[in-house]
Amino acid sequence: MEGVVIKSTGSRYLVKTKERVYECVLKGKIRLEGRKTTNPIAVGDIVDFDIEENDEASIKKIHPRKNYIIRKSINLSKQSQILASNLDQTVLIVTLVSPRTSLGFIDRFLITSEAYRIPAKLIFNKCDLLNEESLTAQKEIIQLYTDIGYECFEVSSYDLKQIEALKQVFENKTTLIAGHSGVGKSTFINALQPGLNLKTGEISSAHAKGMHTTTFAELHSLDFGGSIIDSPGIKELGLVEMKKEEIGHYFPEIRERMNDCKFNNCIHVNEPKCAIIAAVEKGEISEERYSSYLGILSGEEMDWKAWEI
Repeated sequence: MEGVVIKSTGSRYLVKTKERVYECVLKGKIRLEGRKTTNPIAVGDIVDFDIEENDEASIKKIHPRKNYIIRKSINLSKQSQILASNLDQTVLIVTLVSPRTSLGFIDRFLITSEAYRIPAKLIFNKCDLLNEESLTAQKEIIQLYTDIGYECFEVSSYDLKQIEALKQVFENKTTLIAGHSGVGKSTFINALQPGLNLKTGEISSAHAKGMHTTTFAELHSLDFGGSIIDSPGIKELGLVEMKKEEIGHYFPEIRERMNDCKFNNCIHVNEPKCAIIAAVEKGEISEERYSSYLGILSGEEMDWKAWEI
């Protein structure tokens, strides 16, 4: 039988067919195929499975993925984790307060989507919590990303009219929804698809950070067409190994100018006749994005800088 993995707990999987949902286990021989990820099967995978004599379903085969989103584990193992597979798009939920999302985190997410050729969008949530100064800062950040081709949306998950207007973003697509814990992913999804009743959490008053409410990634069907994959809150997004000269390819504004650099292996730091450095000096590439690029090259995280609030 063939189905799509709609939930993974690490050892057991829920697989949905046209008729029903089956609880499956993974056969050991597939588990030992030398995969370099902590999870050999991810939500969104298409799999073949058999029903055994004891009524237990066993996954026999994983179909080739058209794409996936992957992040490097931040622990010492340096293993990677597949967040979801077979996606039409990714959506990052961003908040300026309670908790604050850094530009560096946004850029790492966008780079990961670019690397796997998956269109990405940004939704700025909790607009109802922002004062006039913060709203102005948010407009500037949104302008920064729209200028380089990313669709951005502002929303309060408690404003049902705004949520209704956003349904067209998700209609008839398979979408991974990601973000820090506490940015309101579950509240947003509950408003987008009433009846799911996903558990929502509180913000820690001590650290202004969210506490995990989604433990495992899970795929949910949308009544108006398409599906969304709700992922656990991401504290840090480690990039899978990339060569330094590759990283610029995943910044659209750098990619479109890099052929104008004097050297083919230019990494746009201090090389002579670098088209990227020249574009930054002319204001054609934002200093914030360029600083973020340099931070990723050096392995450092960039915070709001000019948008401290």
